Amino acid sequence: MNFLKKMINQKVNNLTTDELLQLAKKHRISISRPQANEIVKLINGQNIDIYNDEERANLLKQIAGITSVKTAQEVNKIFLQFIR
Repeated sequence: MNFLKKMINQKVNNLTTDELLQLAKKHRISISRPQANEIVKLINGQNIDIYNDEERANLLKQIAGITSVKTAQEVNKIFLQFIR
């Protein structure tokens, strides 16, 4: 994995609740603070590779369980912007 991919994955895997809320606001995604806390708990420590379609899809399913399918789809759009 190249340096840029490692940096992006590291950033995603170490997101804070406030950073996630800022990203959500920037991209007009509705996520409450409790939902953001749960999402951050899911992501932190799992070392998820958002470039891996299977790992990203699994994470998005978990996010959909916390928020909604629509929100998970919007989060995926953000992830896709990072990796392309």
